[in-house]
Amino acid sequence: MYTEHLRIPVGPGALHAERMGRAGPAVVLLHGFGTCAFLWRAIAPVLASAGCTVVSIDLLGSGESDRPPDVSYALAAQTDAIDRALTALRLGAVTVVGQDIGGLIALQLAAQSPRLVRRLVLLEPPLPDDLPGPAIRSLQRTSARSALSANTLFGARPLLEPLLASGVGHRDAMPERLVMRYLAPWVGHNGAAELLRLASAMGVISEPGRQEADWSTIASTVLLWCGGDTTPGGDDDAPRRIDAWRRLLPDATLRPLVTTRPPGMLVAEDTPGPLAAALLPFCA
Repeated sequence: MYTEHLRIPVGPGALHAERMGRAGPAVVLLHGFGTCAFLWRAIAPVLASAGCTVVSIDLLGSGESDRPPDVSYALAAQTDAIDRALTALRLGAVTVVGQDIGGLIALQLAAQSPRLVRRLVLLEPPLPDDLPGPAIRSLQRTSARSALSANTLFGARPLLEPLLASGVGHRDAMPERLVMRYLAPWVGHNGAAELLRLASAMGVISEPGRQEADWSTIASTVLLWCGGDTTPGGDDDAPRRIDAWRRLLPDATLRPLVTTRPPGMLVAEDTPGPLAAALLPFCA
């Protein structure tokens, strides 16, 4: 299926986006930390073939989007960039699908610009009280232990590879070539430092002097994909997380979807088939 590659100016820089389809209901796909729009390569064509207009966006500072110096990458700033991009694309009200941190950006967008958001899909979103989330905390610990040099050509690899490997159920689902594809935006003498800068910023929802978006006003239907720890003796806290999201989104219609996969998975990478099957009736 034909993919249109777009550059969308959003103020401090431009976002890279990929669009498939042009006629049906619009679906916007937002990746999380450490990945990019490439994450959705198995999902976007399925939704587009079903009649949706699908837009996969690289967040500011990620993938092929600009990485301007001296700008904020906090979630509120990321939300502003997505807001401007969707306004420019004139898609009308969209369904926003967000993986981990991308899910929180989707919630921010729904709270501050409800006219833009029809429905929400949250894939393994971290709870606000748990930010920056286990993946980013693990990356920061790895950086501290290894004393990585930002001048090393592949300095970002020891940071990013464990995050990618932990996002799939079996290590062979994240082969070398896939790791290198996700690593590509971070190759270079500043790659590790820029990745760590992004990690620090994405643990911040709002910024000083800015009114926080009120998630309790979100009245959309929300599909919540939530992994459960089904290992023997494991501590399955999916019910606790679902209850927490019900309290955070009291006016939303929450539809939990608890899976047998461990929590925190890169769902579009780990189980693209079941994810596409869940998204099709919800989005189309």
